[in-house]
Amino acid sequence: MKTFTYEKPATPEAAVKDIGAGAKFIAGGTNLLDLMKLQVETPDKLVDISRLDLAKIEEREDGGLTIGAMVPNSDLAADRRVVAKYEVLSRALLAGASGQLRNKASTGGNLLQRTRCYYFYDTAAACNKREPGSGCSAIGGYNRILAILGASEHCIATHPSDMAVAMRALDATIVTLKADGDRRRISIHEFYRLPGDTPQIENALEAGELITHIELPAPPKGKQDYRKVRDRASYAFALVSVAAVVDVQDGVIASASLAFGGLGPMPWRNPAVEAALIGKAPSDEAFEAAATALLADAKGYGSNDFKIPLARRTLIATLRTVTGA
Repeated sequence: MKTFTYEKPATPEAAVKDIGAGAKFIAGGTNLLDLMKLQVETPDKLVDISRLDLAKIEEREDGGLTIGAMVPNSDLAADRRVVAKYEVLSRALLAGASGQLRNKASTGGNLLQRTRCYYFYDTAAACNKREPGSGCSAIGGYNRILAILGASEHCIATHPSDMAVAMRALDATIVTLKADGDRRRISIHEFYRLPGDTPQIENALEAGELITHIELPAPPKGKQDYRKVRDRASYAFALVSVAAVVDVQDGVIASASLAFGGLGPMPWRNPAVEAALIGKAPSDEAFEAAATALLADAKGYGSNDFKIPLARRTLIATLRTVTGA
């Protein structure tokens, strides 16, 4: 690691004042410390926010939840309200990483995980996300775990979070504190950025902006499920994952919310997938139509071509589970 300074502010307001050019917030550190060891990240200063008073889960007047950014992933997954009302979120969290990492990883930090692309982690390889303008070694290289949706000629990395996929299916809102003291509420649908020609810009946060809370709306109607396909049964990132919330009324699908992991540079959601289901009776025909809508623009890059049929099968299997078809 390179030399850096360390500060531990007492309040979120002090934290955003302490942050500056070349500095990084650190909470659990389960991703950032690895990147620092490899010199992918080389901050001049770390601002430790792990002991800020942001580790509570509180009920909202609308029936939803406000989740502090410092709530550990293990605590969020085990919270009785999350288990009872937001099963898809609990299941997604339990599918991610190991128990030890979940005990340390924070809710806010989980949203900000960086890609696990092999070439991003290898400082000897070309990577536009790590070094803009250097190229993308993954295109034409080994890209088994990388994106088939939303990629660009400059980057085909995927977002690795399981939790964020469930959060997108649940229409979460991210609450932040800016360096000037102002607060923002950002829909998770507007939070992440496609790579385009600036893959180094991954989200809507401004310099020095701190995630303080995540808000979940009132629990959705219907059955929830999170299905994750990976190379081994635990401690592996998704090749394909599906977060599904589907409500069936009077024999037809009344509402559907579907988000996907392992397929794109952000937790992926396409309204056309849901539109193909709503108003239809649960059937393989409707499920195939939803899968076709999902994969209409899918593109493989060689090693990851298998993800296209795998995503179709995983979506259909998940829909059969949540609809009882």
